[in-house]
Amino acid sequence: MNKYGTAAINAAKKSQNPIESWKTATKKNFNSKDSQDKSCPKNAFLGLCEAGLIKNIKAGSYFKTSKPNVNKQYAITAVKILKRTPTISRKELWKQVKIELLIEKKDHNSQMDVVLALWNEGLIVK
Repeated sequence: MNKYGTAAINAAKKSQNPIESWKTATKKNFNSKDSQDKSCPKNAFLGLCEAGLIKNIKAGSYFKTSKPNVNKQYAITAVKILKRTPTISRKELWKQVKIELLIEKKDHNSQMDVVLALWNEGLIVK
């Protein structure tokens, strides 16, 4: 598990606002401000929160904008795939997300680490 996966677990276990929980968790795991502010894993986490897919976090609006967020879409799609195939590898999970969302060449940017860490920790609503 990478540091973003660890941050996601720590943020999900906090009882405060998911935005603040994510900030606190990434500050604990990263010295670099750029790493703390990296949007792809953060938006994957917040997207799962918005969708009500993380246990003990109320579904709500956690993004500053109402326009669709691709990282949220990647994360939600990954959860749907995990519900069908719970033991899938990170590499295969991203491959399946790309197939379902009709994405050609694109690398994941820690979104799958966030989803898999939460899934493996039992923090995703199943």
